[in-house]
Amino acid sequence: MPIYVYETIPSNPEEKPTIYELQQSMTDAPLTRHPETGEPIRRVILGGFGILSSAGNDIRRSGCGPGAGCCG
Repeated sequence: MPIYVYETIPSNPEEKPTIYELQQSMTDAPLTRHPETGEPIRRVILGGFGILSSAGNDIRRSGCGPGAGCCG
């Protein structure tokens, strides 16, 4: 089963959320409460694997574009 990242939803805007990693099935709905403490939580959406660069995704800079053979 995959491990998902969750964070608490602080009631005070100045409070930092606490991060949790919880294992659950892919078919389970996202949790809204921590299973042990009952605190309100939300699932954190993380990016996949990839490479970040200072050039960003501007295809004009990368030379990639229609007809270049690198973009679908």
